[in-house]
Amino acid sequence: MAAVEIPTLVLPNSSSQQRVPVVGMGSAPDFTCKTDTKEAIIEAIKQGYRHFDTAAAYGSEQALGEALKEAVQLGLVSRQDLFVTSKLWVTDNHPHLVVSALKKSLRTLQLEYLDLYLIHWPISSQPGKFSFPIEVSDLLPFDVKGVWEAMEECQKLGLTRAIGVSNFSVKKLENLLSVATIRPVVNQVEMNLAWQQKKLREFCSENGIVITAFSPLRKGASKGANEVMENEMLKEIAEAHGKTIAQVSLRWLYEQGVTFVPKSYDKGRMNQNLQIFDWKLTKQDLQKISEIYQNRLINGPTKPQLNDLWDDEI
Repeated sequence: MAAVEIPTLVLPNSSSQQRVPVVGMGSAPDFTCKTDTKEAIIEAIKQGYRHFDTAAAYGSEQALGEALKEAVQLGLVSRQDLFVTSKLWVTDNHPHLVVSALKKSLRTLQLEYLDLYLIHWPISSQPGKFSFPIEVSDLLPFDVKGVWEAMEECQKLGLTRAIGVSNFSVKKLENLLSVATIRPVVNQVEMNLAWQQKKLREFCSENGIVITAFSPLRKGASKGANEVMENEMLKEIAEAHGKTIAQVSLRWLYEQGVTFVPKSYDKGRMNQNLQIFDWKLTKQDLQKISEIYQNRLINGPTKPQLNDLWDDEI
Protein backbone atom coordinates (compact mmCIF):
# COMPACT_ATOMS: atom_id res chain seq x y z
CA MET A 1 0.00 0.00 0.00
CA ALA A 2 1.64 3.23 -1.16
CA ALA A 3 1.82 6.12 1.29
CA VAL A 4 -0.70 8.89 0.62
CA GLU A 5 0.59 12.45 0.31
CA ILE A 6 -1.54 14.44 2.76
CA PRO A 7 -2.14 18.15 1.99
CA THR A 8 -0.96 20.70 4.56
CA LEU A 9 -2.32 24.03 5.81
CA VAL A 10 -0.24 27.01 6.88
CA LEU A 11 -0.84 28.03 10.50
CA PRO A 12 -1.43 31.76 9.87
CA ASN A 13 -0.40 33.02 13.31
CA SER A 14 2.80 30.93 13.49
CA SER A 15 6.10 32.80 13.33
CA SER A 16 7.72 30.51 10.76
CA GLN A 17 4.65 29.84 8.59
CA GLN A 18 4.50 26.37 10.04
CA ARG A 19 2.46 23.81 8.09
CA VAL A 20 0.15 21.20 9.58
CA PRO A 21 -1.05 18.09 7.71
CA VAL A 22 -4.84 18.40 7.36
CA VAL A 23 -5.47 14.82 8.50
CA GLY A 24 -3.89 13.67 11.72
CA MET A 25 -4.28 10.65 13.91
CA GLY A 26 -5.92 10.94 17.31
CA SER A 27 -4.77 8.83 20.25
CA ALA A 28 -7.40 9.53 22.91
CA PRO A 29 -8.11 6.47 25.07
CA ASP A 30 -10.42 3.89 23.56
CA PHE A 31 -10.93 0.93 25.81
CA THR A 32 -12.65 -1.13 23.10
CA CYS A 33 -9.55 -1.02 20.94
CA LYS A 34 -7.56 -4.24 20.66
CA THR A 35 -4.62 -2.91 18.63
CA ASP A 36 -1.55 -1.70 20.42
CA THR A 37 -1.05 2.09 20.05
CA LYS A 38 2.62 1.72 19.10
CA GLU A 39 1.87 -0.82 16.35
CA ALA A 40 -0.95 1.37 14.99
CA ILE A 41 1.20 4.52 14.88
CA ILE A 42 3.95 2.76 12.91
CA GLU A 43 1.34 1.44 10.46
CA ALA A 44 -0.09 4.98 10.16
CA ILE A 45 3.35 6.40 9.31
CA LYS A 46 3.76 3.75 6.60
CA GLN A 47 0.41 4.87 5.14
CA GLY A 48 1.42 8.54 5.04
CA TYR A 49 0.22 10.00 8.37
CA ARG A 50 2.58 12.62 9.80
CA HIS A 51 0.34 14.54 12.23
CA PHE A 52 -0.17 12.85 15.63
CA ASP A 53 -2.36 14.18 18.41
CA THR A 54 -1.98 13.20 22.06
CA ALA A 55 -2.40 14.74 25.54
CA ALA A 56 -1.00 14.27 29.03
CA ALA A 57 -4.46 13.09 30.11
CA TYR A 58 -4.77 10.39 27.41
CA GLY A 59 -2.07 8.10 28.75
CA SER A 60 -0.85 7.59 25.17
CA GLU A 61 2.21 9.89 25.16
CA GLN A 62 4.60 7.07 26.04
CA ALA A 63 3.37 4.65 23.35
CA LEU A 64 3.32 7.44 20.75
CA GLY A 65 6.86 8.49 21.68
CA GLU A 66 8.16 4.92 21.42
CA ALA A 67 6.47 4.47 18.02
CA LEU A 68 7.86 7.74 16.63
CA LYS A 69 11.35 6.92 17.89
CA GLU A 70 11.20 3.49 16.26
CA ALA A 71 9.85 4.91 12.99
CA VAL A 72 12.72 7.42 12.84
CA GLN A 73 15.28 4.67 13.62
CA LEU A 74 13.79 2.47 10.88
CA GLY A 75 14.18 5.36 8.42
CA LEU A 76 10.43 5.55 7.74
CA VAL A 77 10.33 9.24 8.60
CA SER A 78 12.48 12.05 10.04
CA ARG A 79 11.51 14.16 13.04
CA GLN A 80 11.26 17.21 10.75
CA ASP A 81 8.48 15.48 8.76
CA LEU A 82 6.33 14.90 11.86
CA PHE A 83 3.78 17.21 13.45
CA VAL A 84 3.22 16.26 17.10
CA THR A 85 0.59 17.90 19.34
CA SER A 86 0.10 17.40 23.07
CA LYS A 87 -2.01 19.19 25.67
CA LEU A 88 -1.76 20.76 29.12
CA TRP A 89 -4.12 19.08 31.58
CA VAL A 90 -6.34 21.09 33.93
CA THR A 91 -4.33 20.13 37.05
CA ASP A 92 -1.32 21.92 35.48
CA ASN A 93 -3.40 24.81 34.12
CA HIS A 94 -1.65 27.25 36.49
CA PRO A 95 1.03 29.76 35.45
CA HIS A 96 3.81 28.23 37.59
CA LEU A 97 3.20 24.64 36.39
CA VAL A 98 2.94 25.03 32.59
CA VAL A 99 6.63 24.83 31.63
CA SER A 100 7.32 21.83 33.87
CA ALA A 101 4.18 20.05 32.56
CA LEU A 102 5.41 20.47 28.97
CA LYS A 103 8.90 19.26 29.92
CA LYS A 104 7.33 16.17 31.48
CA SER A 105 5.34 15.48 28.29
CA LEU A 106 8.53 15.85 26.24
CA ARG A 107 10.34 13.33 28.48
CA THR A 108 7.45 10.87 28.13
CA LEU A 109 7.33 11.37 24.36
CA GLN A 110 11.17 11.22 24.13
CA LEU A 111 11.11 14.37 22.02
CA GLU A 112 13.16 17.57 22.20
CA TYR A 113 10.25 19.77 21.14
CA LEU A 114 6.55 19.65 20.24
CA ASP A 115 5.14 21.16 17.07
CA LEU A 116 2.04 22.34 18.94
CA TYR A 117 1.09 22.56 22.62
CA LEU A 118 -2.54 23.24 23.58
CA ILE A 119 -4.41 24.24 26.72
CA HIS A 120 -6.72 21.19 26.93
CA TRP A 121 -9.74 22.89 28.58
CA PRO A 122 -10.43 26.50 29.65
CA ILE A 123 -10.63 25.47 33.33
CA SER A 124 -8.15 24.83 36.17
CA SER A 125 -8.36 22.29 38.96
CA GLN A 126 -6.40 21.30 42.07
CA PRO A 127 -2.76 20.60 41.14
CA GLY A 128 -1.70 16.97 41.35
CA LYS A 129 -5.20 15.52 41.75
CA PHE A 130 -6.04 13.64 38.56
CA SER A 131 -9.60 12.44 38.25
CA PHE A 132 -11.90 12.06 35.28
CA PRO A 133 -14.53 13.32 35.16
CA ILE A 134 -13.25 16.30 37.16
CA GLU A 135 -15.15 17.03 40.36
CA VAL A 136 -16.55 20.57 40.24
CA SER A 137 -15.49 20.98 43.88
CA ASP A 138 -11.85 20.65 42.72
CA LEU A 139 -12.04 23.57 40.27
CA LEU A 140 -10.03 26.73 40.87
CA PRO A 141 -10.18 30.10 39.07
CA PHE A 142 -8.59 29.91 35.62
CA ASP A 143 -5.91 32.61 35.18
CA VAL A 144 -6.04 32.84 31.39
CA LYS A 145 -3.51 35.70 31.20
CA GLY A 146 -0.97 34.03 33.49
CA VAL A 147 -1.32 30.61 31.88
CA TRP A 148 -1.03 32.03 28.37
CA GLU A 149 2.12 33.98 29.34
CA ALA A 150 3.59 30.65 30.50
CA MET A 151 2.51 29.02 27.20
CA GLU A 152 4.29 31.86 25.35
CA GLU A 153 7.36 31.17 27.48
CA CYS A 154 7.25 27.52 26.35
CA GLN A 155 7.44 28.69 22.75
CA LYS A 156 10.24 31.19 23.47
CA LEU A 157 12.24 28.42 25.17
CA GLY A 158 11.92 26.26 22.04
CA LEU A 159 9.99 23.53 23.88
CA THR A 160 7.18 23.87 21.32
CA ARG A 161 7.10 25.48 17.89
CA ALA A 162 3.55 26.78 18.30
CA ILE A 163 0.85 27.17 20.96
CA GLY A 164 -2.92 27.01 20.92
CA VAL A 165 -6.02 25.95 22.79
CA SER A 166 -8.70 23.30 22.85
CA ASN A 167 -12.41 23.52 23.69
CA PHE A 168 -12.50 27.35 23.66
CA SER A 169 -15.73 29.14 22.73
CA VAL A 170 -15.73 32.39 20.71
CA LYS A 171 -16.10 34.37 23.95
CA LYS A 172 -13.16 32.57 25.57
CA LEU A 173 -11.03 33.10 22.46
CA GLU A 174 -11.88 36.81 22.53
CA ASN A 175 -10.73 36.99 26.16
CA LEU A 176 -7.51 35.19 25.27
CA LEU A 177 -6.78 37.35 22.21
CA SER A 178 -7.15 40.47 24.36
CA VAL A 179 -4.19 39.37 26.56
CA ALA A 180 -2.05 37.36 24.11
CA THR A 181 1.28 38.58 22.75
CA ILE A 182 1.70 35.40 20.70
CA ARG A 183 -1.65 34.51 19.19
CA PRO A 184 -3.01 30.94 19.38
CA VAL A 185 -2.57 29.10 16.08
CA VAL A 186 -5.13 26.34 16.69
CA ASN A 187 -8.39 25.73 18.55
CA GLN A 188 -9.07 21.99 18.75
CA VAL A 189 -12.78 21.35 19.28
CA GLU A 190 -15.50 18.82 18.66
CA MET A 191 -16.64 19.25 15.07
CA ASN A 192 -18.52 16.84 12.86
CA LEU A 193 -21.58 16.79 10.61
CA ALA A 194 -23.90 16.78 13.62
CA TRP A 195 -21.98 19.62 15.31
CA GLN A 196 -20.81 21.92 12.53
CA GLN A 197 -19.58 24.88 14.62
CA LYS A 198 -20.49 27.56 12.05
CA LYS A 199 -20.07 30.57 14.37
CA LEU A 200 -16.75 29.31 15.77
CA ARG A 201 -15.45 28.48 12.28
CA GLU A 202 -16.18 32.02 11.08
CA PHE A 203 -14.53 33.62 14.11
CA CYS A 204 -11.42 31.45 13.85
CA SER A 205 -11.13 32.08 10.13
CA GLU A 206 -11.27 35.85 10.69
CA ASN A 207 -8.59 35.64 13.40
CA GLY A 208 -6.07 33.35 11.73
CA ILE A 209 -6.82 30.41 14.02
CA VAL A 210 -6.96 26.97 12.42
CA ILE A 211 -9.60 24.57 13.77
CA THR A 212 -8.66 20.97 14.44
CA ALA A 213 -11.76 18.78 14.71
CA PHE A 214 -11.84 15.97 17.23
CA SER A 215 -14.60 13.33 17.13
CA PRO A 216 -14.87 14.08 13.37
CA LEU A 217 -16.94 10.92 12.91
CA ARG A 218 -19.07 11.53 16.00
CA LYS A 219 -17.45 8.66 17.86
CA GLY A 220 -15.98 8.75 21.32
CA ALA A 221 -18.24 9.44 24.27
CA SER A 222 -21.46 8.64 22.39
CA LYS A 223 -23.94 6.64 24.41
CA GLY A 224 -26.77 6.49 21.89
CA ALA A 225 -27.17 6.33 18.13
CA ASN A 226 -24.38 7.89 16.08
CA GLU A 227 -26.12 10.74 14.24
CA VAL A 228 -23.40 10.76 11.61
CA MET A 229 -22.41 7.15 10.93
CA GLU A 230 -26.01 5.91 11.11
CA ASN A 231 -27.56 8.74 9.10
CA GLU A 232 -29.64 7.50 6.15
CA MET A 233 -29.25 10.69 4.13
CA LEU A 234 -25.45 10.52 4.50
CA LYS A 235 -25.61 6.88 3.46
CA GLU A 236 -27.28 7.95 0.20
CA ILE A 237 -24.66 10.66 -0.43
CA ALA A 238 -21.89 8.15 0.24
CA GLU A 239 -23.38 5.56 -2.13
CA ALA A 240 -23.75 8.17 -4.88
CA HIS A 241 -20.00 8.86 -4.68
CA GLY A 242 -18.96 5.23 -4.18
CA LYS A 243 -17.57 6.26 -0.78
CA THR A 244 -18.24 5.50 2.91
CA ILE A 245 -20.11 7.77 5.34
CA ALA A 246 -16.78 8.33 7.14
CA GLN A 247 -15.19 9.52 3.89
CA VAL A 248 -18.11 11.89 3.19
CA SER A 249 -17.77 13.27 6.75
CA LEU A 250 -14.04 13.85 6.44
CA ARG A 251 -14.35 15.30 2.93
CA TRP A 252 -16.86 17.83 4.28
CA LEU A 253 -14.40 18.89 6.99
CA TYR A 254 -11.62 19.19 4.42
CA GLU A 255 -13.83 21.42 2.25
CA GLN A 256 -14.45 23.68 5.27
CA GLY A 257 -10.69 24.32 5.52
CA VAL A 258 -10.23 22.69 8.92
CA THR A 259 -7.83 19.98 10.07
CA PHE A 260 -9.07 16.81 11.78
CA VAL A 261 -7.79 13.91 13.85
CA PRO A 262 -9.88 10.76 13.39
CA LYS A 263 -8.82 7.85 15.53
CA SER A 264 -8.71 4.43 13.95
CA TYR A 265 -6.24 1.68 14.70
CA ASP A 266 -7.74 -0.52 11.98
CA LYS A 267 -5.38 -0.72 8.99
CA GLY A 268 -8.15 -0.61 6.36
CA ARG A 269 -10.03 2.29 7.95
CA MET A 270 -6.82 4.26 8.44
CA ASN A 271 -6.32 4.05 4.69
CA GLN A 272 -9.98 4.86 3.90
CA ASN A 273 -9.70 8.02 5.99
CA LEU A 274 -7.04 9.26 3.54
CA GLN A 275 -9.06 8.56 0.38
CA ILE A 276 -10.83 11.93 0.43
CA PHE A 277 -8.71 14.21 -1.72
CA ASP A 278 -9.57 13.29 -5.33
CA TRP A 279 -13.34 13.94 -5.40
CA LYS A 280 -15.82 16.60 -4.24
CA LEU A 281 -19.21 16.95 -2.59
CA THR A 282 -21.87 18.55 -4.80
CA LYS A 283 -23.85 21.70 -3.98
CA GLN A 284 -26.87 19.47 -3.30
CA ASP A 285 -24.79 17.33 -0.91
CA LEU A 286 -23.67 20.42 0.97
CA GLN A 287 -27.24 21.70 1.19
CA LYS A 288 -28.48 18.40 2.66
CA ILE A 289 -25.56 18.29 5.10
CA SER A 290 -26.37 21.84 6.29
CA GLU A 291 -29.83 20.59 7.34
CA ILE A 292 -28.61 17.86 9.71
CA TYR A 293 -29.92 18.31 13.26
CA GLN A 294 -27.17 19.87 15.42
CA ASN A 295 -26.30 18.88 18.96
CA ARG A 296 -23.08 18.70 20.95
CA LEU A 297 -21.73 15.27 21.80
CA ILE A 298 -19.03 16.17 24.36
CA ASN A 299 -20.54 18.43 27.00
CA GLY A 300 -17.42 18.85 29.10
CA PRO A 301 -15.01 17.06 31.43
CA THR A 302 -16.65 17.87 34.77
CA LYS A 303 -19.18 16.21 37.04
CA PRO A 304 -21.74 17.79 37.15
CA GLN A 305 -21.46 19.70 33.84
CA LEU A 306 -20.66 23.42 33.98
CA ASN A 307 -23.43 25.70 32.76
CA ASP A 308 -21.13 28.38 31.34
CA LEU A 309 -18.38 26.24 29.78
CA TRP A 310 -19.55 26.86 26.20
CA ASP A 311 -21.12 30.32 26.75
CA ASP A 312 -24.34 29.01 25.10
CA GLU A 313 -22.76 29.06 21.66
CA ILE A 314 -24.03 26.94 18.79
